[in-house]
Amino acid sequence: MLNSKHIDQLRRIVGKENILTSKEELLVYSYDATNMWQHLPEVVVLPSNVEQISAILKLANENLIPVTPRGGGTNVSGGSIPIKGGIVLCTTRMDRIIDINKTNLNARVEPGVVLQDFQAALAEEGLFFPPDPQSFSGCTMGGVVAENSAGPSCLKYGVAKQYVLGLEVVLADGTTMKLGGLTPKNRTGYELSMLFTGSEGTLGVISKITLRMLPAPKATRTIVAVISDVAVAGETVTEIIASSVLPSKVEFVDNWTFEKFRGLLPDEILDKSQVILLIQVDGLPETVDAETQQVVALCKSRAGEVRVAEDQAETDRYWQARAAHFSDISSRAHTIINEDICVPRDKIAEFIKLGQESAKKYDVPISFAGHVGDGNFHPVVLTDSRDKEHYQRSLKCVEEIIEIALSLGGVLSGEHGIGLEKQRFLKKAMDPAAIEIMKKIKDVLDPNHILNPGKIWEETSDEE
Repeated sequence: MLNSKHIDQLRRIVGKENILTSKEELLVYSYDATNMWQHLPEVVVLPSNVEQISAILKLANENLIPVTPRGGGTNVSGGSIPIKGGIVLCTTRMDRIIDINKTNLNARVEPGVVLQDFQAALAEEGLFFPPDPQSFSGCTMGGVVAENSAGPSCLKYGVAKQYVLGLEVVLADGTTMKLGGLTPKNRTGYELSMLFTGSEGTLGVISKITLRMLPAPKATRTIVAVISDVAVAGETVTEIIASSVLPSKVEFVDNWTFEKFRGLLPDEILDKSQVILLIQVDGLPETVDAETQQVVALCKSRAGEVRVAEDQAETDRYWQARAAHFSDISSRAHTIINEDICVPRDKIAEFIKLGQESAKKYDVPISFAGHVGDGNFHPVVLTDSRDKEHYQRSLKCVEEIIEIALSLGGVLSGEHGIGLEKQRFLKKAMDPAAIEIMKKIKDVLDPNHILNPGKIWEETSDEE
């Protein structure tokens, strides 16, 4: 497989300053935002242009060297873990915002552009890119597209795939392919751009991205509702959306992270409540005013406290408290198992109830949070991998929660992808014929299976 001769060839392709080989350097690229997976690569390569990516892949394909594409490494599915060793191909040095065209409402970027930087550049032009995962300060645009990322704003505006106009992709054999274009309408052959969007780096390496933009909303308003019962919170969300109001965000935080809201909301209300709903409406000022009144009226009949943020500073404090959920939960246990499922909105209350019953059955603590407006939940089971018995109970609880979601018409992943984390569940969630089609597509585009091997589906002996 990989040897010193290959590393010398890689140095000639990208320059010695863009090759990492020390154990300390490799360790940085051996994990992602999960805490269950780790594997050292044999070398990390940081290309600066598409020609270098092409040369790297051609070398790897000819010598059957595994290549794991990687951006910021913020994913939580094990998708960027170099489980087979080989090369980590990290695109973070390809970080140019090539063009922002306000007239055409589009932008072109390289894959290493950090989402937060992209959003800031768009804001200066009065534009925005709606997908906003919680990892926005570190995730890169290549990863956003490869994972088909989402986030709170996707309730109203849709996920990454709704904004991909075109891609430049390098295939496993080094072939560079341009797909799509600059126009919002494009019915030219198969939608191949969509094939690579959400492919988790298993079909090609994205080297350039063309995206559709939207004008930034003229006004926004945040409503906070504190509700005593989880099921009632779920019913409230369902009723808000059924009332013909489509908020841009509806976020759900349970009482595991209420401490972040102390000082913002009354202690006596928080102490007897289970859920905080954060709801944002946006649009024209008069529309925002009307929709805010409607949401407040719907919430007041169910919530112990309903507040409308008075200014941007108060708004920011609420959303910062929500954004801290994952890190806050992570600090509560040695090991957390963070899941990502999606259920139909009319099944939200039932899913939460059954999930809590499962956690009680297995005697493990569980926290619920997520983008509840579109039924996307992130149940987190708190455990300790050093306590084998507790850890096994936690895994059984997680498996049952996933089965509950599927039984309610939900899906295995709303936004995190499959990677390593969920491949054992894929057969339960997807038609076997569809899995076989995916494998055939992989065979056509990457016949030697060098690109991100070992991900999405479990390998059989003849694939290893």
